[in-house]
Amino acid sequence: MSREPTPTPRTGQPDPKLTREEFERRYRIPFVDPAFDAHRDAIDQLAAVAWEAYDEGRKAPHTHPAGPGFQDPTYDLSDEWRDARDAIRAAEARQRDPATPDRILLVCASPRSEHTCPGEMSKTWRLMEAARDAATRAGAECDVLELDRLASEYGRIIHPCKACVSTAMPLCHWPCSCYPNHGLGQHHDWMNAIYPRWAEAHGVMIVTPVHWNQATSPLKLMMDRLVCADGGNPDPTSTAGKDPERAKRIELDGWDYPQHLAGRAFAVLVHGDSEGTQQVRHALADWLRGMGLVDAGALSQVDRYIGYYAPYATSHAALDDDEAMFEESRNAARALVERIRQLRTGQREAGDGLEQPRQK
Repeated sequence: MSREPTPTPRTGQPDPKLTREEFERRYRIPFVDPAFDAHRDAIDQLAAVAWEAYDEGRKAPHTHPAGPGFQDPTYDLSDEWRDARDAIRAAEARQRDPATPDRILLVCASPRSEHTCPGEMSKTWRLMEAARDAATRAGAECDVLELDRLASEYGRIIHPCKACVSTAMPLCHWPCSCYPNHGLGQHHDWMNAIYPRWAEAHGVMIVTPVHWNQATSPLKLMMDRLVCADGGNPDPTSTAGKDPERAKRIELDGWDYPQHLAGRAFAVLVHGDSEGTQQVRHALADWLRGMGLVDAGALSQVDRYIGYYAPYATSHAALDDDEAMFEESRNAARALVERIRQLRTGQREAGDGLEQPRQK
């Protein structure tokens, strides 16, 4: 049988490259405060250095040869990527250790907090706290991931997924190697710290509101950047970094789509004001199952309305009056702890181990 030819990557979109004038204008925007006026000469010097890095495309200024264990040990691998990979491996080792306590990653997916413009905590946080209390009482350790920090904390950023998967799955590296890109000023990426938190967890519970019939912006950013956990390539040297033709060839020759987070349990709680809770719950559960995570049963998936079509101003009071909602959150966490313990003692779902006829 003849080998299928490698497709040529399609190109032709407009070039986004900035002129030096426009680049330096944008570079100076963070320094509009008059407090920086005494340092304009220094800022101009930094702008010139930043322009050189941008113009030359210096994505990863700190690299070392990949070394043993990689397909190309001579490839200059990003130190930042290697650090993220090592942190994930250490987290995975802790997760597999039977002596470690049951560990749950609780994701508070609302961008609201009293520490920024809304001036009030989120209902999501209150429901997540109820879940944390129940999980802790059941003997689990909880790691709370507050995605509202993207809106309230200096330097917290999750950059968008660049969709490398759609070129070829092996071009999407585990962990993501698209960021940081220092030449483009795409740094402070939070995902390198988030990946190990998923890897260390035995179970994940996502608590989220509905925004326009969809997941919230912070949650969707994290979800998209977790695509590398579902089939991602753990060896960037095999694709010489981001060489699309090499990646296409590898995929066509046979790719095993490793699911790096498979086997962990999950629960989902979605709340809304007037519409969309069920479809968001379905979407989140389908996404998590698609990555190989295991649901924790009927009680672990909740969608409810708080103050249905009532004023936003009284929504916290409406939640005060809905003790059943808090108990449903607690039950979801309790079910998750129970499912984690089943999985950790070897119990599996029916059909576990069957070969999938389709990988994606």
